[in-house]
Amino acid sequence: MSNEALFETDRDFMVDSQIVARGVHDPRVLEAMRTVPRHCFVQPDYRYLAYTDGPLPIGSGQTISQPYIVALMSELLQLKGDEKVLEVGTGSGYQAAVLAQLAKEVHTIERHANLARYAASILEQLGVTSVHVHVGDGTLGLPELAPFAAITVTAAAPNVPDILLAQLSEGGRLVIPVGSRGSQYLERWRRQGDHYDQEDIIPVAFVPLIGEHGWKP
Repeated sequence: MSNEALFETDRDFMVDSQIVARGVHDPRVLEAMRTVPRHCFVQPDYRYLAYTDGPLPIGSGQTISQPYIVALMSELLQLKGDEKVLEVGTGSGYQAAVLAQLAKEVHTIERHANLARYAASILEQLGVTSVHVHVGDGTLGLPELAPFAAITVTAAAPNVPDILLAQLSEGGRLVIPVGSRGSQYLERWRRQGDHYDQEDIIPVAFVPLIGEHGWKP
């Protein structure tokens, strides 16, 4: 069996054992998780661990998130396929590649220029053309491109940045981990006019969100 066939088998097992088994059932999300080759976004030394149940280092003190968390956050965004989405924290580009399967247009921001370049190169190699990678302070969002139907933040904030909430369209969803540097709750916020409904989802542990409206370096 070729390496790609083995990776495909591992990917199917990952979805069934790590994602479906934990309650993620959106068929579009499951298909995206079965389709996007996570091993392509993992550093070569860790590629054999690409479909295991946990985060992996990608350099610059950052990680590629646990597959279940990627799937859960994607499902919480409730995407139908015609949306413009913002991701804060590009990292390896894996979450953006998954979102590209679920939305029409994805903008993703990374403060580490080397990671942004790496992610953009992997996305280009895979032929993903609907993801636009930006370098900058993700806590500011991209107000010049707002509003967004959905925003996902892949690092932990001490509080929900009001500037990101303001960039949601009517009915838009923001999914973000909020709490201390050591532990957080994954939260979903939904815009209803000038009001925002908030839900606590599950306890999580993410790297800190660094920036003007996050943690200080």
